[in-house]
Amino acid sequence: MRIALRNCGLIDPEKIEEYIAEDGYFALGKCLTEFTREETIKEIKDSGLRGRGGGGFPTGLKWEITKNVEAGQKYVVCNADEGDPGAFMDRSILEGDPHSVIEAMAICGYCIGADTGLVYIRAEYPLAIERLKIAIKQAREFGLLGEGILGTNFNFDIELRYGAGAFVCGEETALIHSMEGLRGEPTVKPPFPSVSGYMGKPTNVNNVETFASVPVIINKGANWFNKIGTEKSKGTKVFALAGKINKVGLVEVPMGTTLREVIYDIGGGIVNGKEFKSVQTGGPSGGCLTKDFLDTPIDYDNLIAAGSMMGSGGMIVLDEDDCMVSIAKFYLEFTLEESCGKCTPCRIGNKRLFEILTKITEGNGVLEDIERLRVLSNVIKDTSLCGLGQSSPNPVLSTINNFEEEYRAHVVDGKCPAGQCKSLLRYDIVEDLCTGCTLCFRNCPVGAITGERREPHLIDQSLCIKCGVCFEKCKFNAITLI
Repeated sequence: MRIALRNCGLIDPEKIEEYIAEDGYFALGKCLTEFTREETIKEIKDSGLRGRGGGGFPTGLKWEITKNVEAGQKYVVCNADEGDPGAFMDRSILEGDPHSVIEAMAICGYCIGADTGLVYIRAEYPLAIERLKIAIKQAREFGLLGEGILGTNFNFDIELRYGAGAFVCGEETALIHSMEGLRGEPTVKPPFPSVSGYMGKPTNVNNVETFASVPVIINKGANWFNKIGTEKSKGTKVFALAGKINKVGLVEVPMGTTLREVIYDIGGGIVNGKEFKSVQTGGPSGGCLTKDFLDTPIDYDNLIAAGSMMGSGGMIVLDEDDCMVSIAKFYLEFTLEESCGKCTPCRIGNKRLFEILTKITEGNGVLEDIERLRVLSNVIKDTSLCGLGQSSPNPVLSTINNFEEEYRAHVVDGKCPAGQCKSLLRYDIVEDLCTGCTLCFRNCPVGAITGERREPHLIDQSLCIKCGVCFEKCKFNAITLI
């Protein structure tokens, strides 16, 4: 059900006439000529639209708070700093329908009393940046940006600000500091950006997908929008399906759609008919959910209750061949690289978590490490400064809670059930099956295999690098992987 993605693939994003033909800028005209600022905000509040960037804060309420702050200058900021691994929702909207975001930012500016909009976009999105520039230029030429928009006394224009690809700048205070030319670090709230944001002025920050839904709400009405979704999560959500799934790409579904419907009905199930193992929602900030949660309706509250989160909309599907300890380690490594390092729990605590996970995946873990992971994760969640640190242990906690037997197999049995942790793998040659063909001997890159032609061969475990070449080359199934 396409709302945020309604025009993507339908119109030429570089032609404003095609956007207008699909009711583009009618919502802005309606607000400026028929609705007061208060009536427009009430429409957004009544729609139940919540922030799609991960926090899920009610959009209309955020607009109202910013409007009620007295100031001579205010700003509208669009967060287009999409940094989750496997996420490309905002990029697709900006590349396929940039005018929907521009129109919504102008509507927001009208509501809160701002005359300047800023799009904070990562420099790695060159096509999105180019199309935004074209759209802004066209909107100015058509009198839809600039001074006296549509013959009214409302003035509003938009500028671009570029980010260097820091994941932490998805947090609104870090984003604002980056736009100001400062180091992208979060600050303690309050004051919230609605009171003191960009250049110390009241600032409203919403992400791309949130803005993209606004014109439709104004055109079709709050009552139309709030009939879609669940009681507390209205409308649709765009997800980026990735991983071990047959149909990779974007999907927009009504809130309340189950994970099973998204993965199997829309995504076409697991690649090569493998067994579904888990789905990671919410990117590095989310958790891994098992098949027990497949019939969970997707909304903000249900995913949090299940131990994960909505996040910006990344959804990575994992199958039976994935090691959950390694998955937790992968996401934590990403968080370590992206942490700004300002607060100790995130900077040091996550480093210690990563060290323990590395220890486990290398076969050096002990049972006490599992409890240490739990305790340290909860301390980091409770004491970190911003949402990055507060949610970074989620992959660790969710994999321990749902796949503790895998952790125990690593530390007790010294085995990786999925066969992914190289340090725990062991290749052996079955003497009775080995014909001495020397294929393994000739292909081993480190000379770990010895033996004479037509005689059983041996693998020197001290030299073996677990590359698996011998396993692949053997034609007689004489090499086992333990």
